[in-house]
Parts: sequence; structure tokens; C-alpha cells
Amino acid sequence: MSDVSDVSEVPEAPEPPAAELVLRSTRVVTPEGTRPAAVAVAGGTITAVLPHDAPVPRGARVADFGDDVLLPGLVDTHVHVNDPGRTHWEGFWTATRAAAAGGVTTLVDMPLNSLPPTTTVDHLRVKQRVAADKAHIDVGFWGGALPDNVKDLRPLHDSGVFGFKAFLSPSGVDEFPHLDQDALARSLAEIAGFDGLLIVHAEDPHHLAAAPQQAGPRYADFLASRPRDAEDTAIAQLIAQARRLNARVHVLHLSSADALPLIAAAKADGVRITVETCPHYLTLTAEEVPDGASEFKCCPPIREAANQDLLWQALADGTIDCVVTDHSPSTADLKTADFATAWGGISGLQLSLAAVWTEARGRGHGLDDVVRWMSARTAALAGLSRKGGIEAGRDADFAVLAPDESFTVDPAALQHRNPVTAYAGRTLYGVVKSTWLRGERIVADGEFTAPKGRLLTRTR
Repeated sequence: MSDVSDVSEVPEAPEPPAAELVLRSTRVVTPEGTRPAAVAVAGGTITAVLPHDAPVPRGARVADFGDDVLLPGLVDTHVHVNDPGRTHWEGFWTATRAAAAGGVTTLVDMPLNSLPPTTTVDHLRVKQRVAADKAHIDVGFWGGALPDNVKDLRPLHDSGVFGFKAFLSPSGVDEFPHLDQDALARSLAEIAGFDGLLIVHAEDPHHLAAAPQQAGPRYADFLASRPRDAEDTAIAQLIAQARRLNARVHVLHLSSADALPLIAAAKADGVRITVETCPHYLTLTAEEVPDGASEFKCCPPIREAANQDLLWQALADGTIDCVVTDHSPSTADLKTADFATAWGGISGLQLSLAAVWTEARGRGHGLDDVVRWMSARTAALAGLSRKGGIEAGRDADFAVLAPDESFTVDPAALQHRNPVTAYAGRTLYGVVKSTWLRGERIVADGEFTAPKGRLLTRTR
């Protein structure tokens, strides 16, 4: 009798992937790089990334984008939707339409500027009810850390928020007070106890109070009122607290390049810190802001061109992890010519991909880099394991981009509620031709479907 080990087995032919839809492009941005490919989708999930000329599974529909680039949908983890309570500033309907038009398929909503703020489980439920039938894309929620809500942090975590936002200086709205160093220590100790994430607006209030405060239309005066050392000091304090507690922390909207050595050293030492910056810090400069043009006002502020160059270097070397919008809109009447009193916030949700790509391409970066900064790493920050990449097992969320086509920004043509943006009149490269959510096209050539977004909760 022959030994069974001598019998050669003929391998079975692999089963073709399940596919209801195949999306094909000569340029598909995958975690392994950009290449020609065909992406198979079934049940809203990517089932395979196949060669461009692979046979189409029987019965599958085909969407062929030619040379337009197929990207994973962007994940924007820093958006102020302001709904409910300040829906005349924005709202889930308008914000998610703007996001979809710009290739963003997932956003995580900030806990403040809505009324009530997302600082208790009951307040979270209010926001979820409001968002449920208005979301054109998938939406998750950050909780808020206030001086008096330490007891609410674990219940919010257990209810699925992705982490907790805190200010180390006044937030600009009375219902969301900032944390002093003692309150920061209490909140961070509680959050570290369940290995949650604290995301921090890091500006030191003492440095801000000591800076010259000059009302009026001059941007130079406003810039002087928000000095770099306010950011640098607050970040140093946050690093010290995170190191002491072995806590996970994330620096929001970094604008000061002077803080980069502190951050790089902390990462090298094993401090659990990540950092974001924003399109406006990467594409706009203090030198070009006209006096009285408070559509450019944000906190921390847009800084000088030399500072911007260092932010780009930090993105390239990984000191800065990701790029998000900090979309913080308001009504036009709050954008007064006085920088001291005007609302601080940039409206850029629909334009983030084009703005970053326009600057990135001029600095020698490719779309693989942009996807890493604006989709893969933002999804990882929030623990969204099904988002952020074109590979089997992920949600079939896509943007189709014509990277060499340009357009001039017309604020009236944007989808967010109020026609105010710092990008008005700028020529940007990268036209989003269509956006897909779980294998369904939700916008193409300016035409939207009914809302198909889901409300997301933390799963890790």
C-alpha cells in the first residue's frame, strides 16, 4: 500500500470572489501603492482587489473609471456640525452633503458648538436622534471632557464615543469650559483607566493672556495675540501628563512648528501621542491674509510660510500623523472685519482633498501620501478598522478623483450651509467625480441620493 504522503494532491481552483459590483481604474490607491486594479464589492464590503483585467464575476455590475483615480473615502475626524442648537451655523444635512461632495465618506463630530454639547450619555442620544435621518455619510461622535463631568466619561465611552475632546484654554462657548492642569490630570487619569483617547486643543491660557490683545482688522495683530509659545507650552504639559499616566493623547490642529521637536522626542520616548494638522495650515499663509478678512480666522492661527514648510516636513517624516479639516462654520454676520470679535473657524469640509492635493503635488507628494494622511491614519486614530483603505474586508467607501482637473472655488456653489470660506477664488486641483458609500454611489456630478449614512460607535 502506498504511503499517503506520496500522493500528489491537485490544488483546487480558487473560488471567485463574491461580487455584485466591480469598480475598475488604471489608478487605484491601495495600502500597497497605486496600481491598475478591479475592486470587487458585495454586501457593501470590498471582497477582493483584483488585477485590472480580471474576469468580471457572473452577474456583477461594472463601473469603469478609466484613468480617474479610485481612492478610499476620506475619514475626517475633526468636524463641528453644530447640530442641534446652532443649525443656522451648519447641520448634519448640509455638513454631510459637503463632505460627500468632497470625497469624505466618514466624519466624527466634535462635542461642542451644538446645544447640548456631547458631555453626557443623554446629550449623546439627543445628537444621535437628530443625525439619524440626515446623514449622507457615516457619522461618529466624540465626547467632551469638562471640569465637572469626570463621572460621565466612562458611561460615554461605554456608549460608543470615539474619545474625548478637551480645551486647555477657553473654547469660545460658555457651555464648554476648559480644563486647568488639575482638571486635566483628573480627566486624563479617568480616561487612561479604560484606555480611552483624549484629544486636546492645546493652547496655554496664561500665555494667551500675556500676549498683546489689539482689536481691529489687522491680521498681524490677531496673529500676535495667539503666539506659538501658547501651543508649545500646552503641548509640553500634555506630554508630561500623558507620560506620567501612560495615557493616549492626541494634539488637535497643530499650527506651531516650534512644538515639533517636543513631539518627536515624546514619540521616540514611547509617549502615546498622535498629532494632526489642517488643510488651512498647509495651504494658506499669514503673509497672504488680507486685513479684515476674518474668514481666515481660526485658533490657533494660520502662521507664516516658513512655519508651513516645517509642518510639511513633519508630515513627510511622520511627526505629524494626519490631516483633518477642523471644519468650524458660522453665519456670515459673525465673520466681522474685527479679528478680535469675529468667530474663529475655517469652513473647508468640501474642499479639504483638493486643497491638500493642490499643495502636496507642488511639493512632490503623491496621492498615496494624501490618502495616508487623510484616510488611513484618521481611520486608525478613531479605531475605524473597516474604513481607510481599499482592501478586502473594508467598507466599500470610495472617492473618484480627476487629479489633474482644476476648478475655482465659488463659495455659493458649496454645500455647507453658509457661503463663507477662506478658499474663495482659489484655483484648486482635484475634482471629485463621484463618491461611494458601502458600494452605493451617493453623489455624482453634483447630484445626491437620499441620505444613506449610518451612525458609528466605537468598537475597540
